Amino acid sequence: MTQSSSASPELRRTLGVGDAVMIGLGSMIGAGIFAALAPAARAAGTGLLLGLAVAAVVAYCNATSSARLAALYPASGGTYVYGRERLGPFWGYLAGWSFVVGKTASSAAMALTVGAYVWPEQAHAVAVAAVVALTAVNYGGVQKSAWLTRAIVAVVLAVLACVVVVCLGSGQSDAGRLDIGTSDGIGGVLQAAGLLFFAFAGYARIATLGEEVRDPARTIPRAIPVALGIALVVYACVAVAVLSVLGSEGLGQASAPLADAVRAAGVPGLAPVVRVGAAVAALGSLLALILGVSRTTLAMARDRHLPGALAAVHPRFQVPHRAELAVGAVVAVLAATVDVRGAIGFSSFGVLAYYAVANASAWTLGSPAARVVPAVGLLGCVVLAFSLPGVSVAVGAGVLAVGVAAYGVRRWVAGRAGARGR
Repeated sequence: MTQSSSASPELRRTLGVGDAVMIGLGSMIGAGIFAALAPAARAAGTGLLLGLAVAAVVAYCNATSSARLAALYPASGGTYVYGRERLGPFWGYLAGWSFVVGKTASSAAMALTVGAYVWPEQAHAVAVAAVVALTAVNYGGVQKSAWLTRAIVAVVLAVLACVVVVCLGSGQSDAGRLDIGTSDGIGGVLQAAGLLFFAFAGYARIATLGEEVRDPARTIPRAIPVALGIALVVYACVAVAVLSVLGSEGLGQASAPLADAVRAAGVPGLAPVVRVGAAVAALGSLLALILGVSRTTLAMARDRHLPGALAAVHPRFQVPHRAELAVGAVVAVLAATVDVRGAIGFSSFGVLAYYAVANASAWTLGSPAARVVPAVGLLGCVVLAFSLPGVSVAVGAGVLAVGVAAYGVRRWVAGRAGARGR
């Protein structure tokens, strides 16, 4: 298969299993859990928990495929690298394009979420400040990012634990509201799974940072399932607790589900704490997103799919400093000028396309028996992607089409230049 044309130095391997797990958790247990439950409940009704289970199965398949591939190709870029090496340059490029474009918009959305929770009247200014601060942290080295992520995860888990205890321990909790069914049909369950899947997607950040992990063949396959398992337990506990108080109908109508749940449980004083937890969780997601996008940008720049200058590695901090600054600048501009919180549905579509390439790449690795998991993952990604709301599918397909066109034009120009050279 095509090898990277990189001549840039490699990044420093400083992350152990604990660091990798924390980065995965910081990516997954983010602002999504504070907001994703409501639209998922509107889509699935009483089938919300079934939707969560479907999302978890697809995420498990994707995680297993990503872990196997990351052990073989421990370089920055994640599925961009796996697709390139196992399927060919185009599929790697398509995965990288889906990730960089979709996650850049997600980064701006997370920054604006921070602003909305911290200082709603100045949300754009706070968002830009958050992007600048976290870009500076990432610039100082991935170990500093890992330390900050540990602190963020600890705060968010403490807040979520309070929500679960308050809801389940209140007199308003009713196990009858947990009735599992498909009141809105299988289509509603699949749409909810597609929306909830986005909250699981952060485990791949571990693979994206593969070039900075110590003993990646051992560390990454251990860290990914541990991070995913912890996130699943946390999500299930929170979903059950909130449903037991609000029910699927009340949850679907909630503007701030977790805050509404603690109010309904009779502890309104905890609502401001939940808001703080949501702001901190959004910071954690933003930190991990900037890390992941900058590493995929580095990998694509090494292969000249993006400007080669972005492949530079800082001689002291051993980070892709130009890629980090470029990503930070683009996200800051978006956060300052556009409200993208309600316009990034295509990000879920892009993430599912990204993992479809990961599963297709893992399919090429082993025996027929070893292909069951990537086959289920690939099918799950395709089904969930096209179960998303129509606007998300249309915009997501359009974004992918733009990337394909750009790839075709670049290849055509390179071919013409080569012909003239002969």
